[in-house]
Amino acid sequence: RNAFVFGLNPQAELWNGRLAAIGFLAYLLWDLAGYSVLRDVLHFIGY
Repeated sequence: RNAFVFGLNPQAELWNGRLAAIGFLAYLLWDLAGYSVLRDVLHFIGY
């Protein structure tokens, strides 16, 4: 179930979700460190 198998299969969906969660967490940490791209682009107040 956890094997990395190339192609469109159920394992690919598991890996996609895991990598998306890692990417989201990385962005949150990057944002908390003060390097927010989203706030700079959208000019959010409270920076």
